Amino acid sequence: MVLVMKLLFLTCLWPTAVLHSSHSQHHRLHRRQQMSFSRKHNSKREIKMRKLDSTKVRPLKTEQLLHIEDHDFALRPGFGGSPIPVGIDVQVESIDSISEVDMDFTMTLYLRHYWKDERLSFRSNKNKSMTFDGRLIKKIWVPDVFFVHSKRSFIHDTTVENIMLRVYPDGNVLFSLRITVSAMCFMDFSRFPLDTQNCSLELESYAYNEDDLMLYWKHGNKSLSTDEHISLSQFFIEEFSASSGLAFYSSTGWYNRLFINFALRRHIFFFVLQSYFPAMLMVMLSWVSFWIDRRAVPARVSLGITTVLTMSTIMTGVSASMPQVSYIKAVDVYLWISFLFVFLSVIEYAAVNYLTTIEERKQLKKRGKASGMYSMDAVQAMAFDGCYHDADEDLDLSPFPEPCEENETRASQTNISNADTPRLKRKRSLKGNVGRIILQNNHVIDTYSRIIFPSVYIVFNFFYWGLYI
Repeated sequence: MVLVMKLLFLTCLWPTAVLHSSHSQHHRLHRRQQMSFSRKHNSKREIKMRKLDSTKVRPLKTEQLLHIEDHDFALRPGFGGSPIPVGIDVQVESIDSISEVDMDFTMTLYLRHYWKDERLSFRSNKNKSMTFDGRLIKKIWVPDVFFVHSKRSFIHDTTVENIMLRVYPDGNVLFSLRITVSAMCFMDFSRFPLDTQNCSLELESYAYNEDDLMLYWKHGNKSLSTDEHISLSQFFIEEFSASSGLAFYSSTGWYNRLFINFALRRHIFFFVLQSYFPAMLMVMLSWVSFWIDRRAVPARVSLGITTVLTMSTIMTGVSASMPQVSYIKAVDVYLWISFLFVFLSVIEYAAVNYLTTIEERKQLKKRGKASGMYSMDAVQAMAFDGCYHDADEDLDLSPFPEPCEENETRASQTNISNADTPRLKRKRSLKGNVGRIILQNNHVIDTYSRIIFPSVYIVFNFFYWGLYI
């Protein structure tokens, strides 16, 4: 009975407990929603109070000031109308290098563009311009100027990109770049190294022909300026000039093109020291063989071969630093003519030696001497033992003595103490007669070569320098 009463009591309390639990959960959820709503309301109120605070005014963006978002800058200014004029001026900072082998030059310059874009106009009470860096360039229209015949170029980026954009209230724009460009220069080396090279850097719009963009020099001839301290090691810069013209492409039409022209005159002193003067010395050295006795074969042959090899080395060194052109250069003319003089001096001695041998054979036939029993004249004896022999005093025209005869002669000479030996006589006679013997026993070809070779070379130099300088 007691158990039944307990079960009835629990049955009555269970609905009341369930209702109380659900009510508490609903109350907690409602409280959380109220806290979340109050937080949102407070944050909105805080933001609204910040906006109403007059001491904290948020600045306008550049895009808003220039109305960049309101226009399509993919189109040029005045699209569909007359071509937009774009003025150019250039300041050349330096000419970094000139390469004859690659036929190009490298130049660093400041390139400035001037145009008017009314879409960029803005209000300004003091009529002051605004200056920006390169980050704004990608959002507006700028001229697409490129360098014709350029091999490589880049915009300097130390410490940041060297780009400047200046916008004026009326919409005028100045766009400036610092660029280094390497471009081709069509050089003519027919007068090298006495030449003057004319090079030019050409500017042109890539996409817009003359119907859309008119490229011109902003200040006429004064649009091109140079640094006063520009100098090159091998060239003297004679002049800078600006010019303009038109370029035609069959598929796209006519384009405006601007030219930066400059003339380079080569310094010749380096090449005089490295090429001309050594070649001249080698030619003069080859003439020394004309004054050496024709019997001194080793001396004359070695001198001739040395001068020929030296000239070949000079010519190879000059060709290594030059482009492989198919025409003759001025330095080639001089070096090849000099090489010809050196080569002819070797050929001259070959002719002298050959004719001397023919003469000796004829003389031997006339004397009727047997082979191996040669008699020597004074010049032959001098070439044989290095000493001059006087034919009237001590030169023995008989065949070489036998060893026993030589011993008898030496024994007899020791008994004569006061008599001069033949060698002493030869030395005494040699002192005053060397020049006479060389002149008397010279071949006629050597005699004429001493006069003809220097005379012709002097005449060649006179015409060469008169023609090229």
